Amino acid sequence: MSLYLGSPPAEAVPIFFATAESWPKVESSLPAAAAAYANACAYEPTAGRILIVPTETGELGGVLCGLAPKTAPNRDPFLPGRLVAAVPPGVYRFANAPHDPTLATLAWELAAYRFDRYKKDRHQLPQLCPPQDVDFAKIARIAAAVALGRDLINTPANDLGPDELESAAVAVATRFQASVSVLTGCALLAANFPLIHVVGRAAEQAPRLVDISWGDPRAPKVTLVGKGVCFDTGGLDIKPESAMQLMKKDMGGAATALALAHMIMSSALPVRLRVLLPIVENAISSAAMRPGDVYPSRKGISVEIGNTDAEGRLILADALALADEEAPDLLVDFATLTGAARVALGPDLPAFYTMDETFARQIATHAERVFDPVWRMPLWDPYDKLLDGKVADLSNISASPFAGSITAALFLRRFVERAKAWAHFDIYAWTPAEQSARPEGGEIQVARLLFDLIETGCAGAARRDRQAAEIGQ
Repeated sequence: MSLYLGSPPAEAVPIFFATAESWPKVESSLPAAAAAYANACAYEPTAGRILIVPTETGELGGVLCGLAPKTAPNRDPFLPGRLVAAVPPGVYRFANAPHDPTLATLAWELAAYRFDRYKKDRHQLPQLCPPQDVDFAKIARIAAAVALGRDLINTPANDLGPDELESAAVAVATRFQASVSVLTGCALLAANFPLIHVVGRAAEQAPRLVDISWGDPRAPKVTLVGKGVCFDTGGLDIKPESAMQLMKKDMGGAATALALAHMIMSSALPVRLRVLLPIVENAISSAAMRPGDVYPSRKGISVEIGNTDAEGRLILADALALADEEAPDLLVDFATLTGAARVALGPDLPAFYTMDETFARQIATHAERVFDPVWRMPLWDPYDKLLDGKVADLSNISASPFAGSITAALFLRRFVERAKAWAHFDIYAWTPAEQSARPEGGEIQVARLLFDLIETGCAGAARRDRQAAEIGQ
């Protein structure tokens, strides 16, 4: 943790935030030596410009950090996270408030993440005394959950196969006294999960389904489904070398589900949580599924394999069918599903799909509120016919080379009927180049916005219950 949770020490280095408009006032508040140094450097508080200023004796006296105007359309609320890499080790404090102290503090903590499992040298990081009006305990919980997910995504497949991902999921469940069950190998067939089984049966480590339950069974039902493909060769429709480089992250959906579950359980939200993780490796052997094969699904829909590299939607289909059987109040799935979503929206803007207009507006609202961006894409019904199979009910790929993310979402929709609200998130789960609070590497997307949405909904429900009780008295 990079947050200093004791009483702020007297030597804590002040960080001064400024925009072009506020700079004269901030400059006048600086110690004389710091102001003179900034003037000598011709410092201008442009967004992201950081300057370390000295005391009169030449010691570290403070840090200046430029911000964009609060109304700027491209303003980055996580920009203060850049300070972590820019300042030397020590203890720091905000001398004045950034635009959003909560997001700035979270940005610092997220930016301090390091994946150093395989590194001999571990660098000391600066610490931040969180502002008094910030819920630092909540920030610490969120950051810990994100770090868990990032660690899972960053770990190479030789150290994170189906066995290890299952163990990580069980460890999270155990930590929060959740119940957990696992179906492995041929037990999947006996329990009617044929698609999960066929995708993973070619690998050395058997396919499996992890099922976690937590919370009061009488509470609103929230179910999370995460794609857990620990490595994706593409199967017999093998990927080219360049496309295989990052396939250790193809379990990013499962990592996202576990990160969100960690946030929910560590915050003791009043929900009945269920987490379903279909976990496989899409490998190549004589047991691998073949193009043209036809397999049943849990829902009873027969599926024709048009391409073995469209395996994620197959394992999600069986897991979603199971989740849908109990008609949850909220059903959400996460998957590094299509390159088409990345072509359309890039790596930083996950696509999401839902048929519920109210839910869609809530997602957009909370995404903006916590700076966890997403973009809604259409479940365009006329494209649904592109999934019709030639010899089976359904093909796992579209008959058209276009709209790949949309048709993948439409495929998943075939397996959801009873859930009161459902959304599918087509995520990238990776940051290609370092950003303000996002180190290069594995990334947890959309979990923070959904946590905020669920937490807000729980708070609203509790408030309505209190008001109803007061009226009844």
